[in-house]
Amino acid sequence: MLKKAWLLLVGGVAGLALAFTIDGHSPTATAQQAAALAAQAAGAQPERAVPANPAQLMMSYSPVAKRVSPAVVNIYTERVTQQRPNAFYDLFFGQGRMARPRVEQSLGSGVIVEASGLVVTNNHVIEGATEILVALADRRQYSAKLLFADPRTDLAVLQMDIKGATLPVARLGDSDRAEVGDVVLAIGNPFGVGQTVTHGIVSAVARTGVGISDYQFFLQTDAPINPGNSGGALVAMDGSIVGINTAIFSRSGGSNGVGFAIPANMVRSFLQQAKTGKLVSAWIGVEGEPVTPDTATRVGLDRPIGVLVTGVTAGSPAAAAGLRAGDVIYAIDGKEVGDPGMLRYRMATQTVGETVTATLVRDGAARNVPLRLAAPPETPARSLTTVAGNNLLAGVTVGNLSPAFAQELGAGLPERGVVVVRVDPRAPAARLNFLQPGDIIDALNGQRVATVGDVQRLATDGSGLVVRLSRGGRQAECTFRPPSQVFCRS
Repeated sequence: MLKKAWLLLVGGVAGLALAFTIDGHSPTATAQQAAALAAQAAGAQPERAVPANPAQLMMSYSPVAKRVSPAVVNIYTERVTQQRPNAFYDLFFGQGRMARPRVEQSLGSGVIVEASGLVVTNNHVIEGATEILVALADRRQYSAKLLFADPRTDLAVLQMDIKGATLPVARLGDSDRAEVGDVVLAIGNPFGVGQTVTHGIVSAVARTGVGISDYQFFLQTDAPINPGNSGGALVAMDGSIVGINTAIFSRSGGSNGVGFAIPANMVRSFLQQAKTGKLVSAWIGVEGEPVTPDTATRVGLDRPIGVLVTGVTAGSPAAAAGLRAGDVIYAIDGKEVGDPGMLRYRMATQTVGETVTATLVRDGAARNVPLRLAAPPETPARSLTTVAGNNLLAGVTVGNLSPAFAQELGAGLPERGVVVVRVDPRAPAARLNFLQPGDIIDALNGQRVATVGDVQRLATDGSGLVVRLSRGGRQAECTFRPPSQVFCRS
């Protein structure tokens, strides 16, 4: 059986309206072309037409590529890792010797978004890098430093040391205007062969649930993109950047025509916040779940779309606006919200303090509700605590979830509860391999857990322990029996 794989587009060495210009002029349709279009609109089979003039033979994507390519860069990174000695040396010289440093190199792509030398790329392109070199299409090279990176969005921003040089700049477009069928170009450095331009169409505009980043909302394209394209540009026919290429779905490691790009509107929001050194998404204070076909029928929707509100946080913008459990939010400012992932994306591209209009259905009737967006509060305090004592949870660090802490951790965590932040490698839970960061501890020995204090109090010394936990929306109950037995059931 062939193995499916998500491939982040790093190579290793270890639109909108279709418009062309030729010589500054836009070719106009001939009478022959107009007749063909009219026949097609009427349902008749249009006759094949010979190009009427040399300008029509010269139609090309070249003007768009020439405009944008200079602002798409190659990014070369180096990172130092620790390499363990091989088994042969362990056999003769013994184990436990110091690991040797090893320099790994990788490459990716990026886009210049400001004349000062600001470059946006993917987080996974530069993660762990100790040295970063940016090479322009005209072969100029500059060292760069990392200004800000965020694994939740898989975006990063670099500052090149340009020493007053003049740089080309790409323009971020409005990715919400992209439609399925729009022609796009993908520009990057696949496999390290050098800058390459490929073309295709937008295959989907709101692809969610693909497991690439915390904000599950991507433009999908069949424009061929390959390892090394990460951080490169997805370009509309007006020359604007509609996305940053980030991953492909591949069984072979190469392009199969299913590529994903982070929408330009997400990139724009990221860049604005990156300059402050902190990424904070707007918050409305609702918990929700996808709408099922049964729920859609019950509330009066013609199809399963939106987010079914299951809880509203007291004192939140949603509470102030009168939202309640049972409401279904299916649009923000007229833009469709298909599921909780799309709602998180819509909030991530808004600004704290703005007012948006949520369209929802309640009691079978649609209504528009204004929501003034707020920053997520850190209430209660996270109170990070490492469990002590002689018990299964000893060495496990837990914290109280809040809207701010949940957003910081990402992964769609709930806004309330107790979360596992770290598991010491020497801890019993690590040796038994049943607990991991991001798990929510719901109950211990049948008693509900609400705070980190409850965990420390209920994690009894020496005796057995029953842990009910949530992971990725799924619940499991694990029973620990000394000295080293764990039985888990979902």
